[in-house]
Amino acid sequence: MEKQVNKLNKLLVLNKSIQLFFTIILFGSITQIAAQERVPFDQGKKYILADVDVTGKISFNKQTVVTFAGLEKGQKITVPGEEISNAIKKLGKLGLFGEIDFYVNQIKGDSIFLELNINELPKLTNVKFTGVKKNKIEGLIKDNGLTAGKVVNENLLTTTKNYIENKYKKDGYYSAKVNINSIQDTATINRVKLVIAIDKGDKIKINAINFVGNTKFSAKTLRSAMSDTKQRNPIRILKASKFIKEKYKADLAKIIDKYKEKGFRDARIVSDSVIFNKAKNDLTINVNIEEGNKYYFGNIKFLGNTVYSDQSLKSILGVNKGDIYNGVLLQKRIADKSKPDGEDITNLYQNSGYLFSNINAVEVKTANDTIDFEIRVTEGPIAYFNKITVVGNDKTHDEVIYRELRTKPGEKYSKEDLVSTIREIGQLGFFDPESIDPKFKNVDSAAGTVDIEYNLVEKGSSQIELQGGYGGGGFIGTLGLSFNNFSMRNIFNKEAYKPLPMGDGQKVSLRLQGSTYFQTYSLSFSEPWFGGKKPVQFSTSLSYSKQFLNNYSTGSVDKSKSFNILSASLGLAKRLTVPDAYFVLSNAISFQYYDLNNYNTGLFTFGNGSSRNFAYTIGLSRNNKGVNPIFPTYGSEFSVSAKFTPPYSLFNKVDYANLGNEEAYKLKNTGDGYFDVNNNWVGNGEFIKTVIINGLSSKVKADNFAEADTDQGKVDQKKFNWLEYYKIKFKADWFTKIYGKLVLRSLGEFGFLGSYNKDRGLVPFERFFVGGDGLANYALDGREVIGLRGYPNQSLTPTDSRGAQNGATVYNKFSLELRYPLTLKSAASIYALTFLEGGAAYDQFKNYNPFVLQRSAGFGLRVFMPAFGLLGIDFGYGFDALPIQGLTKPNGWETHFIIGQQF
Repeated sequence: MEKQVNKLNKLLVLNKSIQLFFTIILFGSITQIAAQERVPFDQGKKYILADVDVTGKISFNKQTVVTFAGLEKGQKITVPGEEISNAIKKLGKLGLFGEIDFYVNQIKGDSIFLELNINELPKLTNVKFTGVKKNKIEGLIKDNGLTAGKVVNENLLTTTKNYIENKYKKDGYYSAKVNINSIQDTATINRVKLVIAIDKGDKIKINAINFVGNTKFSAKTLRSAMSDTKQRNPIRILKASKFIKEKYKADLAKIIDKYKEKGFRDARIVSDSVIFNKAKNDLTINVNIEEGNKYYFGNIKFLGNTVYSDQSLKSILGVNKGDIYNGVLLQKRIADKSKPDGEDITNLYQNSGYLFSNINAVEVKTANDTIDFEIRVTEGPIAYFNKITVVGNDKTHDEVIYRELRTKPGEKYSKEDLVSTIREIGQLGFFDPESIDPKFKNVDSAAGTVDIEYNLVEKGSSQIELQGGYGGGGFIGTLGLSFNNFSMRNIFNKEAYKPLPMGDGQKVSLRLQGSTYFQTYSLSFSEPWFGGKKPVQFSTSLSYSKQFLNNYSTGSVDKSKSFNILSASLGLAKRLTVPDAYFVLSNAISFQYYDLNNYNTGLFTFGNGSSRNFAYTIGLSRNNKGVNPIFPTYGSEFSVSAKFTPPYSLFNKVDYANLGNEEAYKLKNTGDGYFDVNNNWVGNGEFIKTVIINGLSSKVKADNFAEADTDQGKVDQKKFNWLEYYKIKFKADWFTKIYGKLVLRSLGEFGFLGSYNKDRGLVPFERFFVGGDGLANYALDGREVIGLRGYPNQSLTPTDSRGAQNGATVYNKFSLELRYPLTLKSAASIYALTFLEGGAAYDQFKNYNPFVLQRSAGFGLRVFMPAFGLLGIDFGYGFDALPIQGLTKPNGWETHFIIGQQF
């Protein structure tokens, strides 16, 4: 009996609720027995905590554990009471301990001495997997956080087991099983090793999906309505045949939606069964359907609407009396859950501030095959944004995010503004667009206010470009650094270098590119909010390039013949509010200095000389592409721009029509003859070469070539001392979600280079070169390269009589591209694509025909990683011959590598 009393007298509180319950019951006995033994212990009495002795298997020191428990010497506690209970809860939440027990060691007057007996949970040494390939192990360890030092508790073991089993079930291994064994690590104290045995079993496919009772729709039509549950089909690529219970249940609901779309309101699934055939290791699904009768819409009446008229709401509803009943369409027109910015009645109200509005369609009468509806509207009060907060931005400064928000405190609530804000944050490129989560806080219908908290997940925004390739007859190496969230104001702040000053949303780019025949160096900077008050983007760039004359056929380089370019630009772009907030007006001035040293090639008839290109560019664009800039699923982007140089020929008093007649007269007197302005030959003698100067053609012998070229060069040097031209470009880009995650990109673009003065002619710079990957801009003459897959780089540019490509002055391009995402995680976004493209380039506008195209088709893959940007590969087949005289055979397959650019 004495031993029993002493044991009960020591036990005070246990860690589990049931133990705590029994402890409270036992205290009655403790009090009685203690009285007999003259132990001064009173139930529910307040004591002063004199000391807590910590015992058990732990690696922490005594004071640390007591602090974790929230206990302190000298504090008053009730035994039993709230203080001990809270201490157990606090230690339990740490997830570091198994058993947690409190005991009474001694009582002296009002002082109590406690003993805390705890056992620390073991930590993980390493983990071993069996039944899975080695290349999959690292991913499983990372996904489950099975790193060395991780506390091994029941929660970790359970969640790891469930995660792995569900992962393989989603891949079609429906009978996957996982067994986890914990083995004591004898080499260290309180450490364990985990052995995770995975038995995937065989992949189970759906052999057949059978329907009973369907007369209105064929089995094939109903199967197509099931987007995630497919029966075995060897020719289907995008959707595998696998059974996932949750998705199967959702697909059964889609079958009913299919019936409701065609008027069968009462359609229902009477029964369904999933039969596993063990011998064949596959499933058979049987679905029994009751279709019911076909219905039509009757009278539709609106009730409770005061803000919008019946006619306004009816136009959005888009349903009329006599239409075939469509329950799915009716619900979408009231509230389209698949489109946060959909054109429905709920969004109409919520975009006007009526956050608390509620719209319901109620059937009020059914007569024969006709259903009458009431659309009952509860408008409620207008709501206003109250407190707007952002969390999750560890690097990016708050003001960089807040200035992009369309939801401002005190402004009327608008769902459209909320959706636009999500898009703007995603377009910054600093956060994972798939993880942006606006949470509603403190929604107060009485006060008409709502708080919004934007939860963000920051991702790496700086990129490094390091590449090597072969182009233009030689090896090309590139080193590029882009800091996309730079902070220029902290450039002299040593504490801000982690490793660089970041967080202000500015962009700094450095790029070096070179080969045996050219080098280029460039630096650019942009500030999206110039002055910090309004969305006015300031940008500037500076670059220097040097190119040597290169023989592409032999690969030889002549460094005595060079072509240098110095470029500088300044730009301002302002976000507009009219017609809407997606429009941007941009302005830029640029200057290029072209210096030619003995560089005679292509269009450059003046091998020694210089040209200056001072231009002003104005552009108008509208961009409302979806949240993720790497994989937009909706929206569009339109842009039109015009680049102008001053019209020098209007005021420089140069007669370009007669420029060079003096040089032509010299050729007349060579004795060999010439062509007059009417193209009639005058004089006798053998001729070898034609020289054309402002409409006057002369043919000269070989010994006069140098003189003729020199004379032509003098003329062109005068023509192109200051470049004079205008350039118009247009681009339209649409993104449309076709089905599920499948997205269609539609693209059209056009460019035209013109001149003010026909006598002065077109400039040899700023021309368009079409074909290939759109990246191989190894000629530094101000050209624009336009990608068109399925053909070699720049191969679709028209050639002259000598076979030289002098660039196009007109081009167009059209593209259709189907995209499907494989993963859109922040660490790496990957999507596959297939495409159809067509385009053409012309040397003169009079030859332009938008319906004559070089066509191609193919497929590819894109991988975006924050540190390296966009990488990709495309395989394109060109259906047409290259625009070279005599070629008639289709170009065939081409492989294109994409770096840092999206098509």
